[in-house]
Amino acid sequence: MKFGITLFTSDRGIGPASAARGAEANGFDSFYVPEHTHIPVKRDAAHPQTGDASLPDDRYMRTLDPWVALASAAGVTQSIELGTSVALPVEHDPITLAKTIASLDHLSGGRVVLGVGYGWNLDELSDHHVPPGRRRTMLREYLEAMRTLWTEEEASYDGEFVTFGPSWAWPKPTRVPPVIVGAAGNEKNFKWIVRSADGWMTTPIEQDIDERVRSLQRMWHEAGRVGEPRIVVLDGKPDVDKLHRWRDLGVSEVVYGLPDRSEEEVLAYLGRLAGKIEGLRESAAVS
Repeated sequence: MKFGITLFTSDRGIGPASAARGAEANGFDSFYVPEHTHIPVKRDAAHPQTGDASLPDDRYMRTLDPWVALASAAGVTQSIELGTSVALPVEHDPITLAKTIASLDHLSGGRVVLGVGYGWNLDELSDHHVPPGRRRTMLREYLEAMRTLWTEEEASYDGEFVTFGPSWAWPKPTRVPPVIVGAAGNEKNFKWIVRSADGWMTTPIEQDIDERVRSLQRMWHEAGRVGEPRIVVLDGKPDVDKLHRWRDLGVSEVVYGLPDRSEEEVLAYLGRLAGKIEGLRESAAVS
C-alpha cells in the first residue's frame, strides 16, 4: 500500500513545487492537486460537504491551474507520481487537454495519474456549456478520445461531444495515465468506473468504505476486467488498525491533505506525518 499527499493549491502558502519536493524527500509516493476554473458567486448547486451553497474552504475560489502546478512539481522531483484530485476534463477542449497531459507525462517520465470528477458544481459546468444531465457521457467521450490521441498513430473519434478525423498527435505519454474517478462510492459510479476507468478515489467525507471496496472489486471481476481496481482513499489522520484493515481490503493508496500554512510550517508537518507513516509501516507491515 502506497501513501500520497494532496495539496489544495492556492495563491497563498506553500507552492506545489516546494510541496511536491518535500513530499518526495519524505518518502511519499504521490502528489495530487485539485481543479476549479472558477466559482460562480451565485450558485444553485450544493457543496457535498456543506449541503448548501456555502464552501467549506475559500481555496475553492483560489485554486491554481492543476497542469501548470504539476509541471512546476515535475521539474523539481524525480520519482513521485503527479496526479489530480480531481480534474474536470469536460471544462476543457479534449484535444488540447490530451496534448497538455501527454506533454506532462512525457517530460516527467511517465508519472501522471489522471484523477477525474463528474463535477458537483453544476453552475461552474454550465459556464463551460456542459449539459448537467449529460456530463457523465461527456466525460466518457473525452477520456476515450484522449486515449485515442495518446495511443494511435492516426487518431480519430466520432461521438456526441467529441469529433475529429484522422490526426497526428505527439508526444505520446510514456504510459497511458491511469484514470481514477473521485466520486461517491455507490453502484452507479462503480458501474461507470468498471466500464471507463482504472480505479476509484473516495470523497473526503467517506471513511466507512469496507463494503464499498468489496462491491467495486466484485463488479470489476464480474465485468472481466484484468487485475484489480486502483483504490485511493483520502484519509484524515493515520491510524494503524484502520490502515492495516484497508491494506487487507486491497486499498492501493492512502492520501493525506496538507494544511493551508506557510512553506516552513507545511514542510515541518510533512516531516511529522512521514514519521507517523514510517512507524505504521513497521508496526503494521502496511507497506
